[in-house]
Amino acid sequence: MRILDGIAPLAERYDGFVLDIWGVVHDGRRPYPGVAEAFGALKARGKRVALLSNAPRRSHVVDALLTGMGLDRGLWDATVTSGELAWRALNDRAALGYGGRALHIGPERDLSTVEGLDIALVSDAAEAEWVLNTGPDPERGNGAVEPYRPMLEACAARRLPMLCVNPDRFVMVGEQRVICAGALADLYVTLGGPAAREIGKPDSAVYAPVLEALGIADRARVVAIGDSPHTDLAGAQAAGLDAVWALTGLAAHAHGEAPDPAHLAAVAAREGVAPVAALTGLRW
Repeated sequence: MRILDGIAPLAERYDGFVLDIWGVVHDGRRPYPGVAEAFGALKARGKRVALLSNAPRRSHVVDALLTGMGLDRGLWDATVTSGELAWRALNDRAALGYGGRALHIGPERDLSTVEGLDIALVSDAAEAEWVLNTGPDPERGNGAVEPYRPMLEACAARRLPMLCVNPDRFVMVGEQRVICAGALADLYVTLGGPAAREIGKPDSAVYAPVLEALGIADRARVVAIGDSPHTDLAGAQAAGLDAVWALTGLAAHAHGEAPDPAHLAAVAAREGVAPVAALTGLRW
């Protein structure tokens, strides 16, 4: 597998860039070195840049997080998150078959997903009509799924439908790997609950609003960059886009900072994806 040290070669081939955020743009705490300069170089060359994230928060919340890390909002053209897409879908929750009372699993910072909607959040599974799963909460922690078992067992016993607003199973926060909503959705199924409705990558449908925002009709001129074969690379492939495997975030945790190209190719093949290249970091 070809490994690139920066995105300059990609700018010669593509007009649109779809970038994962967590694990590509930042590590959960701060942007990776060279990210702002890479954004600036793309914009200076007239490239279109969209951020596509499985974050269970609305796009404006994620934009505020990124600007709070020191990134200029003018460096990218659009932000699409799982939380934003969930919010749009929940505007017509009846079409999803959901009632008005949801048990929320996740931190308060994820509540933008239901802001302004006629949805009451409850803490008792006996009162809930469905489960809003945005990930781990401060009370139970983000290190393992086991602390969530009693709550999920109670929900599974009632066969409550679950909306999983972040299909990621894990993410890196600095050097620590933590669980995401997808890991809780997996446990829910093992406990007898129905399979969750997941909103986010790798579902190819989430790429439609991104491509619309980019305004580039030819998908061959658009490339997606992400650190997860399961979500980022598989999703891009399903949407008919070329994909580049960022060797930061989860990839760095799994394969080290200088993985062997043949090893990466073998891993990609096992995952059923075929990235056009790997990238050591989002820099020019």
